[in-house]
Amino acid sequence: MEAPGGRPAAEATLGAVTDQQHQRFERGTDGPKVIVAGIDGSDSSMRAAAYAAGLARRQNAMLALVYVQPVMSAGAALGAPVAEATGEVAEGLVNEIRTATERLRDIWNVRWEFHTFHGDPYNGLVTAADELKADAVIVGASESAGHRFIGSVAVRLVKAGRWPVTVVP
Repeated sequence: MEAPGGRPAAEATLGAVTDQQHQRFERGTDGPKVIVAGIDGSDSSMRAAAYAAGLARRQNAMLALVYVQPVMSAGAALGAPVAEATGEVAEGLVNEIRTATERLRDIWNVRWEFHTFHGDPYNGLVTAADELKADAVIVGASESAGHRFIGSVAVRLVKAGRWPVTVVP
């Protein structure tokens, strides 16, 4: 069977699909431009950050390292300097990342940013991925036994189905 113009029908259909694909923009089609990695100082989150850095380097993508500072309930906040503690964790993570970046600067060049968000880890990472227009989200596997019952952040991100999610053990 031939299409108008003497071309086989399959070739004409493929040409129309190819022409249509060149006319519209799809996020992430040429590889990721922004990779979000959730970090909290745990070993698995630091392995996730290292994995994400390797992806970002190979894809020439921006690596956005995201720490979500937990929001404390009013009762827990009374008399407890928890906000200062989470700020110190964020500052410690930034210093650790900067040190590693300086150490590897001459070997690998990775563009990266550090962001902090407030809230629970799942909603914080969703907000970060949306605001930063992430093409991929990388997180570490949960090290908490309680997540077997209520679901880990990684599982919730996968179920959201909005970005490719990689869970690093």
